[in-house]
Amino acid sequence: MGGATAAARDQIALARRGASSSVDVAQRTFRRHVQGQTEISMDFGKLEVDGHPMRYAVSSNDEGPDQLWAVNIHGFFCGGSMYHRESERLAETLGWRVINPSLPGFGGSEPLAWKEISMAALARRIEALLDHLGVERAVLVGHSMGAGVAVEFASTHPERVLGIVYRDGVATPSWHHRHGVIPMAFSAVAPDVGAVADLAFSVLFDIPDLFVGRMLSTLRSVLPDLRRNFKTLARTAPVASMLMEVDLTGEVVALRASGIPVLAEWGCFDRIATAATATEFSDIAGVPMQWIPGGHSWMLARPSGQADVLQFLPLGQDFLHAVEHRRRGKPGRSHLRAL
Repeated sequence: MGGATAAARDQIALARRGASSSVDVAQRTFRRHVQGQTEISMDFGKLEVDGHPMRYAVSSNDEGPDQLWAVNIHGFFCGGSMYHRESERLAETLGWRVINPSLPGFGGSEPLAWKEISMAALARRIEALLDHLGVERAVLVGHSMGAGVAVEFASTHPERVLGIVYRDGVATPSWHHRHGVIPMAFSAVAPDVGAVADLAFSVLFDIPDLFVGRMLSTLRSVLPDLRRNFKTLARTAPVASMLMEVDLTGEVVALRASGIPVLAEWGCFDRIATAATATEFSDIAGVPMQWIPGGHSWMLARPSGQADVLQFLPLGQDFLHAVEHRRRGKPGRSHLRAL
């Protein structure tokens, strides 16, 4: 009788463990596919660069010294937290340890003085952050302004860059040149006002794209940094002026010659940095363009999109191969489809 009771208890315990395991799997599946959450979190940190406090976050998937690092560099009027969902998926899917900086004036980092603002000053923050975390080399994933910062950093520190994912970037100048009804209406009396007005309307028309997918989850991810950015708006306005003047064509030419793998991606419906800018960058950098369904900030509403491109699309797969070869000290450019 005692043996039968013990066996029954063992069976019950086994059933409970199985039920518990099934519940855990169900909960993980629900969090991943319904709530859009992952097992990986972004851990916040802060450092001081040239006397200015800077916020950042690092993915929690620490797998040792041989892990590949990536830096997810945000666009103008964004912040590192807006890209946390995307970085968590890159970390979960590819095993990368991902860093999300908040550049000066954005996401709670202290703004720079007007006279200090430049692409070089922003790139200096990436250098300081890598030094702070003891990272020798990394993949740079740059969006909009962040893509320009990635190019600037690669021009001065090519040995520290394993590859660049260049997304709807502003490194080349054609995006400054606004076309359409609004610039034409102002062209005779105030051409500069027309360009700014057209850019403002382009931003407004790009906003609905943010509500594709899990709208509430997207809002929760972008609102904290937006609130911080409005508080520093007066001190970051010169950054916008700087971006409207920047021309990193020479740096892109040097990037092409450097052998650093480049994956160029663009939202099909980007009204801020238009298709003409995508074609311009593609021609100068000598790389094909990967078109993505969405607008200028497609990755904010589709946080799994970047990992999907790298995993499943030929250009993304080629990029990963080239990065790995560069990491091992072998030429990786041949693995990308050059134009």
